[in-house]
Amino acid sequence: MWFVYIIKCKDGSLYTGSTNDLEKRFEKHKSGKGGRYTRSHIPEEIVFSEKYDNKIIALKREREVKNMTRNKKLKLIQN
Repeated sequence: MWFVYIIKCKDGSLYTGSTNDLEKRFEKHKSGKGGRYTRSHIPEEIVFSEKYDNKIIALKREREVKNMTRNKKLKLIQN
């Protein structure tokens, strides 16, 4: 199982990623070892996630979400 997720950071910014272990990956982000962006933008909470059966589809969806405008991401989170 793979996940595409969006994390809200304390400064209000949004981080998008993908993983096969959502809880473990979020803990890495919170500890400062999850990614360069979340080292300087403190992760607050996972505000969105979707499940996928395989990595390739999840990575394609991650790219789609990363290319969305902030407003589109906020609408995705609200739904």
